[in-house]
Amino acid sequence: MSQQRRMMKLGAFLPAPGHHVAAWRHPHARPDGGLDFDYYRGLVRTAERGLFDMVFLSDGAGVRTKYRDADELSRQGRMVHFEPLTLLSALAVHTTHIGLTATASTTYNEPFNVARMFASLDHLSAGRSGWNVVTSATDAEARNFNLDRQPDHAARYRRAREFMEVVTGLWDSWEDDAFLYDKVSGRFFDPDKLHILGHRGEHFQVRGPLNVARPPQGHPVIVQAGSSPDGQDFAARWAEVVFTVQQTLDGAQTYYRGLKKQVADYGRDPDEVKILPGAFIVVGRTQAEAEDKYATLQDLVDPVVGLGMLSYQLGMVDLAGYDLDGPLPELPPTEGSTSKQQLIYEKARREGLTIRQLYLSVAAGRGHRFLLGTPESIADALEEWFVAEAADGFNIMPDYLPDGLDAIVELLVPELQRRGLMRTAYEGTTLRENLGLRRPAFRGAAGVSS
Repeated sequence: MSQQRRMMKLGAFLPAPGHHVAAWRHPHARPDGGLDFDYYRGLVRTAERGLFDMVFLSDGAGVRTKYRDADELSRQGRMVHFEPLTLLSALAVHTTHIGLTATASTTYNEPFNVARMFASLDHLSAGRSGWNVVTSATDAEARNFNLDRQPDHAARYRRAREFMEVVTGLWDSWEDDAFLYDKVSGRFFDPDKLHILGHRGEHFQVRGPLNVARPPQGHPVIVQAGSSPDGQDFAARWAEVVFTVQQTLDGAQTYYRGLKKQVADYGRDPDEVKILPGAFIVVGRTQAEAEDKYATLQDLVDPVVGLGMLSYQLGMVDLAGYDLDGPLPELPPTEGSTSKQQLIYEKARREGLTIRQLYLSVAAGRGHRFLLGTPESIADALEEWFVAEAADGFNIMPDYLPDGLDAIVELLVPELQRRGLMRTAYEGTTLRENLGLRRPAFRGAAGVSS
């Protein structure tokens, strides 16, 4: 019975041109879409029409693509786009149900600012905000913040853990019913329902309170994408939605079981954490149509871009000088995404791919699971993982936009609904309600009360 009632949770991961590295060059793509509000409004409304749980906007504190010179950089297609919280605040008034999730770094932000921005977005959207927590992983970002190199992996996670303590404490600065707005008595709020954080730690000293009332969701939904040991431990403690890179059913099941156990070890309910592997999708009415779509994109891959993108996905490993038609060399340790580096390396070895073949392979989903076919065959693949408890849903990655998202909503979503795997109407009005997550109880703060 419970298995029949379990529904897939779906995120729509929407970089402006789409996920394929050559998406911006497709004849139907909008290369300037990253700076066009009407374009993004159309995308998010399409995702809402498709009853997705949330849209997800990735972000970084700078141009993160590895490049040798401006000529190489000029061949990339995702250089400029709106700051995501600004964009989602505008989109909040043009949507009614879909969750609005954005990335913000714990490495190059202050907790008070992040707490205030996401609390504000939660109020503006009537309870639909989500925060994708990242520990920025590139030197390019560090150089925009008075540093030559990024902090090491362990240091970034130590800061992130304290960052979360501060942000969640600030969201509980006020009890839900603290504000009286009582003109007769002259009481704007009940002073007994104000809680000063008074945090002093290794990285932060933050007194509080937050100058935004407690968010409608209690706390905005916490999303996280780390799959390294540090990332998994962080997710088990804090995350409510986890994005992950998985290629095989066995690997996805192992990750799913392992993370759910870590969640339980922290005293949390494993059902309160939804695991959504990424799925790069090319869907057509027929197999041939889907293959033609993919071939068109593959033909547009610039070798300079393909190699640079592979280098970035491998943690900024320098592949210059290696034979493109030879094997991938042994990889040095990285301070970037260690989990993604390992997955791509294992794929190259498992499939016997040359560097050229590997960058063409990664050009699609950037290491994520790649599904190409008809609505029925793709639904089969998603259903297999969902039923086998390898996923609670998927972070859907359209090939190019807007057409790729249109095809997913028009072709794939009805097939999932027909199978009873996806909702036919939103269950609630907040992101938490639609994800089936409880609203956090007010926990108070460790500091003084006034």
